Amino acid sequence: MSFIDAQELRKIYQTRSGPVRALDGLSLDIEQGQVVALLGPNGAGKTTTVKILTTLARPDGGSARVAGHDVVRDAAAVRRLIGASGQYAAVDEDLTGRENLELVGRLYQLGRREARRRAAELLEQFQLAESADRPVRGLSGGQRRRIDLAGALVVDPPVLFLDEPTTGLDPSARAALWDVIRERVHAGVTLLLTTQYLEEADRLADRIFVIDRGRVLATGTADDLKARVGGLRVEVTVANDDDLPRLSDAVAALTPNDTVVHDRTITAALPDPAGALLRIIRCAQDAGVELHDAGVRRPTLDDAFLALTRREGVA
Repeated sequence: MSFIDAQELRKIYQTRSGPVRALDGLSLDIEQGQVVALLGPNGAGKTTTVKILTTLARPDGGSARVAGHDVVRDAAAVRRLIGASGQYAAVDEDLTGRENLELVGRLYQLGRREARRRAAELLEQFQLAESADRPVRGLSGGQRRRIDLAGALVVDPPVLFLDEPTTGLDPSARAALWDVIRERVHAGVTLLLTTQYLEEADRLADRIFVIDRGRVLATGTADDLKARVGGLRVEVTVANDDDLPRLSDAVAALTPNDTVVHDRTITAALPDPAGALLRIIRCAQDAGVELHDAGVRRPTLDDAFLALTRREGVA
């Protein structure tokens, strides 16, 4: 059995406008020591999945186990094994950052001295030492987020659930968190994270699940998912938004089934990418379309994500 195992999870929320099916038969299998990323559009079911696996929500159907413990019947045992951080910082604003982390340690029954040691260690790792003794209410949103993430690591849990952990963090803080995650993984921690940053999943995850509408669309390594969208890609970016439709039509005429338009950039897989790029540049010149950038590149995880979710009817 997998270390984290979910089978046919179903969850329906009742809203004023009627029932919303958040999970529709979602299944996951995660081995011990793996880093697994859940990717999906907003509303895909990522947070609901994390809530069920961390015992914060009960499934309406299906089952899930963490380290052999059923998340419903053995919820207390699951909680003793996990650390978790949600999308929004859950900290006491009347306490300092140091006091918040020490409190978490005491709640997990660490001794006073050990709680202080762990708090000091994490404050240093998360670049919070200089602001550690200021009340949290006076800290920035990014600093509050880092304190919350540090709280999930106070007791060195064997399983970590991080729901969009780097949202709101600057590049330096994000890189520091990645370093902390890598340290925990090298120590044998099993990690499930959701993220809106595909670069994050590409760098950290051993395996990726792409989900939408409460179901798994695809799973594999980042390279597996990239391979699904084919070889080299032509990518052109227009200088002016108004020119995008004209150039998009020209590119689509060359490859109508595999063109992605995102912001002012058109990406397409073509059998002769170098030759196709020259034809597209000529089309742009003939139509008076100014290009900001144009080139050929390898597929990225963004390409795979957009292709998979687009096929399911997601814009």
